[in-house]
Amino acid sequence: MTTPSLPQALSGPPLTAIGVAVIRARETERPDRLYADPLAQAFVDAAESAYLSPDAPPGSADTWAAMLGLVDALYDSRTLAVRMVDDDLLAAADAGIEQIVLLGAGLDTHAFRLDWPTPVRLFEVDLPPMFEFKEAVLAGQHAEPSCERIVVPADLREEWGSDLLDRGFRRDIPTTWVDHVTNFLPRDDARRAVVTITELSAPGSGFGFPVTARPSFARTLGAVPGLDCITGGPDAATAEHGIGPDGQEWLESLGWATTFVCFADMVAHYGRDLPAPIDPGTGNVVAVRR
Repeated sequence: MTTPSLPQALSGPPLTAIGVAVIRARETERPDRLYADPLAQAFVDAAESAYLSPDAPPGSADTWAAMLGLVDALYDSRTLAVRMVDDDLLAAADAGIEQIVLLGAGLDTHAFRLDWPTPVRLFEVDLPPMFEFKEAVLAGQHAEPSCERIVVPADLREEWGSDLLDRGFRRDIPTTWVDHVTNFLPRDDARRAVVTITELSAPGSGFGFPVTARPSFARTLGAVPGLDCITGGPDAATAEHGIGPDGQEWLESLGWATTFVCFADMVAHYGRDLPAPIDPGTGNVVAVRR
């Protein structure tokens, strides 16, 4: 069997993981950087080489260019989001949380670049092709994690809770969940994933998901040429993905206490100017398991 090339293996929404690595690499180069990720450029270089290779499938170079256009459009908000997740994870560890799960971990490097205040076990869940690429790059960089890191190759559209449990996840202690993926999943799959999260969460566990003002997001996507090859184009912003517009109320019905926090309020203390006003409907729903 022929091993698929990287442009074939990471087509569609998974390509956004490379885009976030580009963002982290760019931020790392800034003198006023919000964080430093010494591994990000290695991911970018390896991916760029694959997408721009003469042997890459037709259209790969166009896909790469579209991804860079998406990076340009989303850089200011996404780089702030990276810093927010960093701070949230360190705060959780400082508060005594021993177990963290990254859903749709992509090329995140929290396990390698954060200075953890207490010992934590960090589970990374993502598609097998993502880890095939990620682990090879990490090995090439001789990267050593600063916490206990456990890789869980799984598809969140299928049954994945048992995979997590088989790798040592404890459902009897509080967990901090970082969700990078349910917004990309069809509605039924996204809700099944959240039900699994709920079933695995001890009281005191933390979860959250981003909420985007759809019209403004559609305008952002519409300004990026060739985006169909990644997200399906601007129409994807209004498709039936994620847990839905009533997601906060639905999460409450499952036994979570929730709060909505506007993105502008979440990032104000970082002192980084944004190029355009943030819609007050854009932010995060933050939840604690009752």
